[in-house]
Amino acid sequence: MASISSNPRTVEEIFKDYSARRAGIVRALTDDVDEFYGLCDPEKENLCLYGHSNETWEVNLPAEEVPPELPEPALGINFARDGMNRRDWLSLIAVHSDCWLLSVAFYLGARLNRNERKRLFSLVNDLPTVFEVVTERKPAREKPNAESGNKSRGSTKRYSDGQAKSNPKLADESYEEDEDEHSETLCGSCGGNYSADEFWIGCDICERWYHGKCVKITPAKAENIKQYKCPSCMKRGRQ
Repeated sequence: MASISSNPRTVEEIFKDYSARRAGIVRALTDDVDEFYGLCDPEKENLCLYGHSNETWEVNLPAEEVPPELPEPALGINFARDGMNRRDWLSLIAVHSDCWLLSVAFYLGARLNRNERKRLFSLVNDLPTVFEVVTERKPAREKPNAESGNKSRGSTKRYSDGQAKSNPKLADESYEEDEDEHSETLCGSCGGNYSADEFWIGCDICERWYHGKCVKITPAKAENIKQYKCPSCMKRGRQ
C-alpha cells in the first residue's frame, strides 16, 4: 500500500514526493518490466502498482483500512494482463498511474493556496507523463542540449514592452510561437500567469521562469547577465 514516510507540506516537498513515486513507477514499467509482468499474475486477487517516496515500486493488494492513508491506485491491474497486447496493457497501467500520481500530489497539497497549486501543477507538467515515457513519446527526463537551451533563453526573455530580447534574426520568427509556448507558464516565485507585456527572466539552471519584479531583475540588469541563477538555485549552490 502507499505510505508517507514524512508529511510533505510545501510545493517543493510535494513535488519531490511526486517525482520519487513517478521514478519508481517508470522503473517498474520500463527497466524492471519483466519482473513487474511476472508479479501481475491474473490468478491472484486485485493487485495494484504503487510507487514509493524512496523511488521504489511495489505490486501489492490494496490497503484494507477505509479511508486509506493516501488515495489508492487502480485495482486489478493483473486481471487484464493475458487478455491484452503487452504494450497496450502497460500503456493502460501507465495512464492509470499518471492519474494516481496526480491524485496523491493534490491530496498532499490540499492546504496549498491557489498560486501554490498552480506552481505545483506547473512543476509536474514540466515532466513527461508516465504514459509518454512508456510509449516512448518522450524520454523519462528531458535534457535540452546547451545550444537549444541557449536559443530558447535568448528568444523568450522579454522587456516590459513586449519586445523580445534575442538575436533580431530569431525575434520576429519566434514571437507568435513563443506566445503559445508560454501561455501557461507560471512565475516560479508568485505563481502568476505569463504575460507578454511584463518582463520575465528564465533561470539557466532549473529552467523556471520568473517575473523580473519578483526576483528584482530589470531589463537593464538582464543585459549584463550571461547566466541567470534564480534565488532557489543560488541558495542550493551555497549549501
